[in-house]
Amino acid sequence: MLRVEPVSLADARVRLEPLGLQHVDGLKRAAADGELWKIRVTSVPDPDDTRGYVERALQAFAEGHRLAFAILDATTGEVIGSSSYHDILPPVERLEIGYTWYGKTRQRTHVNAAAKLLLMTHAFETLGAQVVGWRTDNFNFASQRAIERLGARKDGVIRHHALRRDGTVRDTVMYSMTVGEWPEAKAQLHWRLNAAA
Repeated sequence: MLRVEPVSLADARVRLEPLGLQHVDGLKRAAADGELWKIRVTSVPDPDDTRGYVERALQAFAEGHRLAFAILDATTGEVIGSSSYHDILPPVERLEIGYTWYGKTRQRTHVNAAAKLLLMTHAFETLGAQVVGWRTDNFNFASQRAIERLGARKDGVIRHHALRRDGTVRDTVMYSMTVGEWPEAKAQLHWRLNAAA
């Protein structure tokens, strides 16, 4: 049975640490890179609620359904974003990766591929996940493209599914990858990162 515990993951490009209150100021700086909290289709915390964002993530871990990470530049130690394992379902060995965001200057760089490679490798090869899922807002086209570049397959759309920060109701686009699909996706991610280097 899948058992998610706090862990740090790293390569030469990025380091993922279990999210804690020590990351609040770094998260504020990362979110300020592009004023990302103003984008209605993301979960980036408002600067005045960053501590609350971290506290809610810690509470969700205590409840057993989310493990949030701070994503840091491995060279400088600067906090550049966040991502999480969430909707963790141990009996069916499934979890999702989400709540992902990066400062604007880090978007469309190697960062997402490197961070997701670490998260997916740990999920499939250490935790024993049989399926990893993703979900995103139907209007978050950049997120949909990023998920598809990981090798995930679109499962469908759940209509009228969740509230956005502005109170409107979104449709949710669902993606997943099975453990059988992972080796090819892993090879492709390694190829992309090596080509970018």
